[in-house]
Amino acid sequence: METQRITEHPVLQPEARGAVKFTFDGKECSALEGEMISSALFANGIKIFSRHKKDDGPQGIFCANGQCAQCSVIADGLAVKSCVTPVREGMRVETLRGTARLPRTACAVEFGRVEELDVDALIIGGGPSGLAAAAELGKLNVNTLIIDDKAKFGGKLVLQTHKFFGSVEDCYAGTRGIDIADRLEEQLKEYPSVKAWNNAVCLAIFSDKKVGVLRGDRYYLIRPKAVVSATGAREKSLAFPGNTLPGVYGAGAFQTLVNRDLVRPAKRLFIVGGGNVGLIAGYHALQAGISVVGLIEALPKCGGYKVHEDKVRRLGVPVYTRHTIVRADGKEQLESVTVAEVDEKFRPKPGTEKTFKADTLLIAVGLSSVDEFHAQAREAGMESFVCGDAEEIAEASAAMFSGKITAHKVLKSLGVMAAPVPEFWFERLEVLKSRPGITKEPAAKDHDKPVYPVLHCRQEIPCNPCVTVCPKKSIRLSGESIMNTPKFTGDCIGCFKCLLICPGLAITIVDYRKDRANPTVAIPFEIGRGLVKKGDKVRLTGWEGKDLGEAEVADVKDFKAENTLIVVVKAKPEVADLAASLRLFEPEAGAKTPAELAKAEDETIICRCERVSLGEIRRQIRAGVRDLNQLKAVTRAGMGACGSKTCSVMLLNIFRSEGVDPKEVTAFTRRPLFVEAPLGVFSGVKCRTEQEEKASWSGF
Repeated sequence: METQRITEHPVLQPEARGAVKFTFDGKECSALEGEMISSALFANGIKIFSRHKKDDGPQGIFCANGQCAQCSVIADGLAVKSCVTPVREGMRVETLRGTARLPRTACAVEFGRVEELDVDALIIGGGPSGLAAAAELGKLNVNTLIIDDKAKFGGKLVLQTHKFFGSVEDCYAGTRGIDIADRLEEQLKEYPSVKAWNNAVCLAIFSDKKVGVLRGDRYYLIRPKAVVSATGAREKSLAFPGNTLPGVYGAGAFQTLVNRDLVRPAKRLFIVGGGNVGLIAGYHALQAGISVVGLIEALPKCGGYKVHEDKVRRLGVPVYTRHTIVRADGKEQLESVTVAEVDEKFRPKPGTEKTFKADTLLIAVGLSSVDEFHAQAREAGMESFVCGDAEEIAEASAAMFSGKITAHKVLKSLGVMAAPVPEFWFERLEVLKSRPGITKEPAAKDHDKPVYPVLHCRQEIPCNPCVTVCPKKSIRLSGESIMNTPKFTGDCIGCFKCLLICPGLAITIVDYRKDRANPTVAIPFEIGRGLVKKGDKVRLTGWEGKDLGEAEVADVKDFKAENTLIVVVKAKPEVADLAASLRLFEPEAGAKTPAELAKAEDETIICRCERVSLGEIRRQIRAGVRDLNQLKAVTRAGMGACGSKTCSVMLLNIFRSEGVDPKEVTAFTRRPLFVEAPLGVFSGVKCRTEQEEKASWSGF
């Protein structure tokens, strides 16, 4: 099988790991030690993991986060979620086919002891808000346990190779997300009162004020005096024909494969959603050597930071605003996507359809807070707090402040004397949560310096790294708030510090010192080493992607500490101040394809687990159903393994589209367990696979 592993990356360096052999449907495959089954399968070019019991339809991954069940396979006789199950040497992995009978599983007859632990504070979730809260509690020696269901702490930071925005002094602005995750985790070592458990899944919070946690194969009952839900957010799904095809999945799953596991899951990627998540994922794809054939956004303009949008536009990725996805097509896997313009009511406009060949469709249409544990704790009468995306969707920089502030609420509830929360924390939190402000026109040049930075960030966003790092203090904000855009107001020595730290790659250095008539322009470049060499002819683009013509590369500087290249080009004076990037790819226009926009709309799958269609749900709503539990009983929508995590928001949207106020709809009854778990873990029963059972008898 052809390997799909990423062996070269401009930011990430593959670590040396041993090889593991396993089989998939009888074919020998290779994995890396500790790798999840799903990533190993993708690395071996396999994207179909199961067949649905209802229609034998192919299924692949969707969330890659353990919250849905799309990636389930049979591993050594057990049905498991492949995205959270590591490969073992000699493992026998098979396609999960419908309701086929599973091999027998044997369990040990003895029961183990369930250990109970007392802590002052339990933090569920080791992302930026949870880690910040844990550190704040650790400063005052509070007995704290922080748990996370992943092997590494940091939440979504561990998937982010780009530099972050915000304030350098407050939230590591100008530092890559992967490095921020390491720093936040490392600081916990300074506080002995804080215990950190990775690979620890919170299963439920019970009415007796105990929290069930499964760590590896051991089950614990935690008795905390206070619970903090720092559980982050889950991605929203989207309804359109073909949305269950293997190759259609969320941005988090894509970034997990590419940036955590260094697996190239696509050759041709199309993106739905112009928020920060979709724009950043597109840039990450380019870094991984994947062609991004297009990105659509239903609104008149992208909701993410403009510098993120400009980065992909400059490289040649077409961005279509006021467009929606019409359908995805393919026999067994995704082969093409069809999009169309929308009117003022977001309805597709006939005659505007365009079809693009793509093997992967990335859905990035927003996030929903994961707040189940906070609700369970409150129902149990516990001291319950929430922070980060579990409270309000925002950037990681805001999540850190949210965690610190929440930690002080916990301290107060525990009766621990602590200094008052600094007022500026609340102010900074509100700024970091701010939506992007206005976009200003490029300012006219008002100086005659021989070398100077050109600041291509025109939108008001919370960011100040260039101001902080300039040794001459020549870059200043146009106002007191970090939401203000920066200005060059002094002298420049051409040190490149502002260029290297800028999260938006939105600073270039124009230099006339060697030749007053023919300047050079230093441009940041993070796509790949070796793509551009001295002497090459390249095409320059402006701040929004406008073609500025050809230029010759005078030098390529490799700043390995920052994992950033600087490409120095010889530019014409009339374009020197306009040049912001290099164009690597020519945008694709898509094929004009007539399509029946309403075709198969009722066949669109809403509940992925049970394959319940839009038509089935509409019929029940029109028949008078106003209770999601009743809808589940009649159609099975929401009855699957994910516990309605992926379909509940879409179901409410369907009620709304049918003219029913969501306030009139009775919500799903929450399941007592957050994720599936073998029943034996609650009593300490050790389950063994059929293969392990045979091995245990081999010694007799």
